[in-house]
Amino acid sequence: MSFEENVRRVVPYVPGEQPNRPDMIKLNTNECPYPPSPRVEEALRGLNADSLRLYPDPAAAELTNALAARYQVKPEQVFVGVGSDDVLAMSFLTFFNSEKPILFPDITYSFYDVWADLFRIPFQTCPLREDFTICAEDYLKPNGGIVIPNPNAPTGLFEPVANLERIIAGNPDSVVIIDEAYVDFGAKSVLPLVERYENLLVVQTFSKSRAMAGARIGFAIGQPKLISYLNDAKFSFNSYTMSQTSLAVGRAAVEDEAYFQKITGKIIKTRERAKKELKALGFTFPDSKANFIFATHERLSAKEIFDSLRERDIYVRYFNKPRIDNYLRITVGTDEQMEALFAALREIIAGQGTAL
Repeated sequence: MSFEENVRRVVPYVPGEQPNRPDMIKLNTNECPYPPSPRVEEALRGLNADSLRLYPDPAAAELTNALAARYQVKPEQVFVGVGSDDVLAMSFLTFFNSEKPILFPDITYSFYDVWADLFRIPFQTCPLREDFTICAEDYLKPNGGIVIPNPNAPTGLFEPVANLERIIAGNPDSVVIIDEAYVDFGAKSVLPLVERYENLLVVQTFSKSRAMAGARIGFAIGQPKLISYLNDAKFSFNSYTMSQTSLAVGRAAVEDEAYFQKITGKIIKTRERAKKELKALGFTFPDSKANFIFATHERLSAKEIFDSLRERDIYVRYFNKPRIDNYLRITVGTDEQMEALFAALREIIAGQGTAL
């Protein structure tokens, strides 16, 4: 008998490529193209290195209070973690313990099935329609829980709140997680529904709209009962998930609302202009409400374009998966980065993929 017979083996999530090359244009992991709030830099300068010998506040009160104030909920309705991935994984572990399968879309964030496999949670995927929209009826059947990203990834499509409320209301015996990693780029949040539905958990992140992917901060908002269950699981796993640094810079970012509105507005404006440019180049795409565009070309294959861009040190995301293997997910960068992308695409398309 080998020890490997007792090893828990999973197929891991594969993140987007993280190249580190001079003058590259990185549009493949949906990072914000702008720096965090200036208040974040001030908070970093104000940190006392000597304090790092002490454990951080296990309740993360500095950050949870700031988030509660920003989103007009009680502090006991807020849970924070090391990025929304940590919050989501802890939520899977906490709430998805039924023998019934959990439900999520077939085209979605590819970490969901990884967590399900890791925690031995049965799951079923619900196929999106041909236009990549969700069919609410698919989620109105016996299940052990539901997780839906809104806007969806990698499609960027936003599902109307009324459709999601139908799913939430139709599953009073299951926890429904709405993953709103991209909600700040023009979509509408389901957060107002939290007060009406005790089974709703809303998860958001600092990695996109708050320009802090490197700080690893995510949070969930729900009714106090749900949050208390999450905290019980967290304290049974790791009491000190948030560093003093993350707590300080997270609070600083939340409290600078003007800067938050400024950079999200810039990204939305650039995204809408990019849609026009890409359409003129022969691309079609769902109407994204995220900080990326999910595009396919009328003549050239996605893989061909992906490879041609990569040789020019322009990185976008390609998914070699059923139904979406002819699409590219293009993060919205600065206006200058997008102009360089458009110029490269014009060259590639003019040469029909041969101008390398």
